[in-house]
Amino acid sequence: MRVLAAILVAAGLILGTGGFWAWKTLHTPGSADDRQVVFTIHPGQSLKQIAANLESRGLISDAFLFTWYVRYKKAGTRLPAGEYLLSADLTPIQILNTLLQGKVRLYRLTIPEGLNMDETASLVAQAGFCDTKTFLDLCTDQAFITALSIPSHTLEGFLFPDTYFFPKSVTCRQVIKKMVDTFFTVFTPQWQERAETMGFTLQEIVTLASMIEKETGDASERPLIASVFHNRLKKKMRLESDPTVIYGDAEFDGRIRTRHLRRKTDYNTYQMHGLPKGPIASPGAKALEAALFPARSDYLFFVSKNDTTHYFSKTLAEHNRAVRKYQLNK
Repeated sequence: MRVLAAILVAAGLILGTGGFWAWKTLHTPGSADDRQVVFTIHPGQSLKQIAANLESRGLISDAFLFTWYVRYKKAGTRLPAGEYLLSADLTPIQILNTLLQGKVRLYRLTIPEGLNMDETASLVAQAGFCDTKTFLDLCTDQAFITALSIPSHTLEGFLFPDTYFFPKSVTCRQVIKKMVDTFFTVFTPQWQERAETMGFTLQEIVTLASMIEKETGDASERPLIASVFHNRLKKKMRLESDPTVIYGDAEFDGRIRTRHLRRKTDYNTYQMHGLPKGPIASPGAKALEAALFPARSDYLFFVSKNDTTHYFSKTLAEHNRAVRKYQLNK
């Protein structure tokens, strides 16, 4: 009996000591300093690998104990992949809680208004989220476009310009879906009803808005520019919008020439009546609003005054005088 008691006491001491060591280790930071460490959990990575990496980075002192604790908490399958910014003075318990909260590090991506798909793809690639070819292939993938409920042959015009925050682990599809979802948060069902009342499809109103966006030098002029396009459409006049002339021209050098104006494409509004085949850029909320709620005017023409604003005219004669004054300096 004495031997058994001695064994039990010894076992109790061992368990107690081990328990205290485990408790203390789980409540002790891996390092005394507060340096920030970028730590990545890759998709499909095992708990054992994650724990080993945490130990090698000096964030925890015992990978085996951390693995045991995570399994004890039944959290082994709930650690989201992603990039985390962890402080070295966090305890293993705090690190686990941070990982379980999924507070992955996010990177900023800003898409300005008026960019086309190629320009948007370039910015996405520069941010390291997706290469340009994959991005553009998805933007013309009809199955993907249909799945996103976009009634168009490409995603041009529907990649909403905004500032986004993505983790490094984001996929190209997720980036594009977020942009399209944002478009539909801005373009409300009420706006859709307004477009239908005006006799436009969703694609047509976005196409018109994209032209307004590209013609805009002074943002306050959007409703007036919209009024010119609406007035010309009602009179069945060609829209004659310069930005449509160069859409898709990879060799454009910055100056529109006569050969550009005469070229027949599905987008050149100098050679066709009505709207182009589709949008020529991604319009912002204000351009979309202007397309739906244009100013009331009798204007049919506008010409740049070379100071970001335009001169608006009601007649061709007045317009020609403005062209001579502001473009030809006569």
